[in-house]
Amino acid sequence: MSHRFVVRRILLALIFSVIGAAQAVQAEPDFSGFAEWLVKTAAEAEQRGISKEVVEAAFAHLEPDPRVISFDQRQPEFVQTFEQYLATRLSAERVRSARAHILSDQELLSRIAAHYGVEAEFIVAFWGLESSFGRYQGKYSVIRSLATLGFDPRRSRFFTEQLFNALRILEEGHVPPDEFVGGWAGAMGQNQFMPSSFLAYAADFDGDGRKNIWSSKADVFASIANYLKKNGWRERVGWGALVDIPENLDLASLTIERTQTGCRAHRSHTKQLVPAGWRALGIETSKTLKEEQDYALILPSQGEDQGYLVGGNFDVILDYNCANKYAVSVGLLADKIVEGNPGH
Repeated sequence: MSHRFVVRRILLALIFSVIGAAQAVQAEPDFSGFAEWLVKTAAEAEQRGISKEVVEAAFAHLEPDPRVISFDQRQPEFVQTFEQYLATRLSAERVRSARAHILSDQELLSRIAAHYGVEAEFIVAFWGLESSFGRYQGKYSVIRSLATLGFDPRRSRFFTEQLFNALRILEEGHVPPDEFVGGWAGAMGQNQFMPSSFLAYAADFDGDGRKNIWSSKADVFASIANYLKKNGWRERVGWGALVDIPENLDLASLTIERTQTGCRAHRSHTKQLVPAGWRALGIETSKTLKEEQDYALILPSQGEDQGYLVGGNFDVILDYNCANKYAVSVGLLADKIVEGNPGH
């Protein structure tokens, strides 16, 4: 390697390091107007019918949390490959725990599955992936996180609405203020509902007058099932399967134009065919699919020889979290639970 080439590489490295440092400085959030924004938001909350006492208690001594701004740009669904993502989410330990829980909580899960028409293995799969079976619910103040993200101009309206919903949850008394914690973006409880989802779908299955998704398994499981049922879940139609992709598959002929609205995950889906149509193209799977049902192929990355046909309840899973990697991990974990406990 020539001396000139080495010097050039060093100079380029220095230039890029300077550019990176400058971008990091520019990315530092500016919270100089946060106090004024909070006063205005408090007034709007009271206009929406939330009591002054609840608002003042929630906003007292409230400071923004700079950490959540950086977290918002590093979500694993977007920066990891399928292989990396699934290796983390479908660890052997998580699969073992899921199989154990579906047996230890069988009576409760059976009642909830029958009530809502949602299979127990999917309830457990969502639970396991959202909070590792209730172990990791997050320790961030929901109010502080949502206020920080609401003040940030990128998605201010969305997170400010979530903040008003969070105040409504406090107003209704579902959780004590000092226990109102969750993930960095305001997702709460063992099923990681955003406040709007809590108000729309949380269930009081144990009948104690509170929708307690933080410490009541009955409410956690029922809330997951209620969410899925209200978003169109159909029992025993499945979600899809891992498939082998032939080298000569003409992906260009399968792609379709997608609008920029709605769930972004659909932009990576091909047109839909029944299983016989996919088999005619050389795409095979060892899993039995519904022959009368349409499936789309999630477009594989270049060079990949495996992918996923998705259909049935896959779109409902995407309603919970609009990311193909997440939805596939739910389906695969549910499959693994059944493989380990075929008679549950």
